Parts: sequence; structure tokens; C-alpha cells
Amino acid sequence: MMAADVICLRFAFLFCFFLNKIHHSETKTVPVENVFKSGHTNNWAVLVCTSRFWFNYRHVANALSVYRSVKRLGIPDSHIILMLADDMACNARNPRPAAVFNNAKQFLNVYGDDIEVDYRGYEVTVENFIRVLTGRLPPGTPRSKRLLSDDRSNILIYMTGHGGDGFLKFQDAEEISSIELADAFQQMWQKQRYHELLFIVDTCQAASMYEYFYSPNLIGIGSSQVGEDSLSHHVDPAIGVYVIDRYTYHALEFLEAVSFGSAKKLSTFFEVCPKRQCISTPGVRMDLFQRDSSQVLVTDFFGNVRNIEITTNKVCLLGVTVADEVDSNIDKSKNTTEIFLYPELFPKSYDTKKKEKQLPVHQSFVLSCSVFLMLSGVTFLTNQVS
Repeated sequence: MMAADVICLRFAFLFCFFLNKIHHSETKTVPVENVFKSGHTNNWAVLVCTSRFWFNYRHVANALSVYRSVKRLGIPDSHIILMLADDMACNARNPRPAAVFNNAKQFLNVYGDDIEVDYRGYEVTVENFIRVLTGRLPPGTPRSKRLLSDDRSNILIYMTGHGGDGFLKFQDAEEISSIELADAFQQMWQKQRYHELLFIVDTCQAASMYEYFYSPNLIGIGSSQVGEDSLSHHVDPAIGVYVIDRYTYHALEFLEAVSFGSAKKLSTFFEVCPKRQCISTPGVRMDLFQRDSSQVLVTDFFGNVRNIEITTNKVCLLGVTVADEVDSNIDKSKNTTEIFLYPELFPKSYDTKKKEKQLPVHQSFVLSCSVFLMLSGVTFLTNQVS
């Protein structure tokens, strides 16, 4: 019985060994490219309030509320372009200085303490908005005012203000047409400045702003149809103005229930404000988008993604010459290709003895030592004679 037990144990050991080998051989055959299947690697947000003046308080609150939501879901200020009149928090008619509220109960100050407005006041123009989208900015423009997106970027563009059939006003001074906006998005696509783009506009006759879109991978959402007004939600008697619009109010109500890793799909976001709540009829354009909205996560646009891409390719950058310690596979005879190298934390070539020999000695120190030795010798000889 003992011999039979030993034989059974050996067979069991061999069986487990072969199973382990088969498992490892299967896992090794998975291509590295299949590890990350997400279509984008970073998220950006461009939030624009095109209004100014005290009676448009709600438009500023709209933009700041969306700004708070995308920051809460992980998009950092470095990836947010906020264009705002910024004349509400310190307006003389504001009974709560340095504060902007989106609710009559005033339980949440959306202006906050860590807001970063990139374009404020009279910088909010059609020209600056188009330049931000297309990347056609002056060379001296700081990084905080640039949309540094690429072909792996998902971009959320939210706009709020006063508009009409085929146009959106900028601070009662100028307007951008739906055709100009469509051409700007096409420039972005041609210059590989986005992977997927979600455009949301909360204004009167909002659906007219995405009628002429023709660029791929683009979704358009409007708070009202052509011929309809987009209405405000409620007034704050303490401030004396409306504090938020209906569509944005219900969109934010939905986003407050979204968290990191949420499985909520974009198709549910399309239904956040039915006509019985918005009074107007929100519209969605999906024909240019290549994915099924029921399979697209809300966080693909309102959240932040930081995927790590693994590659086996060597990346060579022009710059520092190749050191002798570089991989021998690189052909050192060709001096045309140079790469950057990380500096060694503890360089092997550092010779402490050699460095000690090369320590500089100041001439005044040598002269002082010589004088000291001379005086010591004279004193010693004088004592010997006496």
C-alpha cells in the first residue's frame, strides 16, 4: 500500500506540473497589444460660458458646475480649458461676494477655492475659442491656455449662453455659426487632435449648432430643438436672478451619481432631461459616432483615463550621443542616430581617488602654509642657538 501511495503521489505531482506548464504557455502567447483595448489614453474638457453681465448669472453657474463635476471625476486642471466671463463672484450686486451658487439653497459654492479660469472677461472670443480647438495659438501662449490633445484624446466640449438658429452669441458682441464650428472640428480631426469628441450645448435652438457637423467620431447634444427656447430652472430670491438652466441642472443631477469606475453608459445620459422636465426637447446626433452609445461609458468623456501603453519598439530621440554602455545591438558606426539617455543614479565610472587628486587647491592656502612652516623653522633654530 505504501508503494502504491508513492506512485499515486508521483502521478499527481506530474499532472500538476504539466497543467502549470500548459497554463504558462497559454498566457505567454497573449500579444502585448491586446492588453490595453481602450481607444483613448487621456481626457480633456473645454468648458465655455459665452455670456457676461449680471442677468446671465445662470450661464456662469452652468459652466462652473460642469467644471466641478469633471474635476471630481478625475480630469485635472491641466487638462481643462475654462473660458468664463468671471464677473459674477465679485460683482457689486452679488450679496455673497466671491461665491457663485447653482441652487437657491446655496449649499454648494461652485466658484470654490481651487478654480482656474484660463480665458476670462474679454478673452472669451470666437477667435480665441477657434484657436484653442485648432491649436493655432501664438508661440508665447502658456501651456495652461493650450488644448494639448492628440489622436488618443477624448474631448468634452460644453458650451452655454444665448443662441439662435445656427449661431451662438459671444458676450453680446459677436457670434459663432454652426458652419464655423463644424469646420473647426474638421480641422481638429485632420490635425489628429482628438480620438472621440462629445459636444454639449445648452442654449436656445441648440440642435441647430450640430446640424452641419461632418467629422467622424463625434457626438452632438443640444438642450432644445430648432424653434424651441432652452429655459432656466429656478430663481434664487436672495440673489434676484435665475441660478441654473434646466438641462444642465438635470445633467448635473445625473453626474452626481457617477463615480470612479462607474458602469453607467452614455445612452442613459441622453435621457437625463425628458421634455416634461426640460420643457424643451433635447436632441442627440449619433450618426457620426462609430461606437454604440449603450457600450460607451459616461466616464469615457466626463472622467479621466491614465492607461499605460506597453511597446517593444525602441524610441530614439535626437540629442545626446550614445554611450559605450548602450545595447550592443545599436550600430555605433552610424553617428547619424543619437538618443537621450537617463543619467546614472550612481555612475560606475566615478573614481573617488581620481576625484580626490583633482581637487582644486587655492593659492592663498599654499602661501599661508609655506609662511607657517618658515616661521616655525626660524623659531626652532633660534631656540637651538640660545
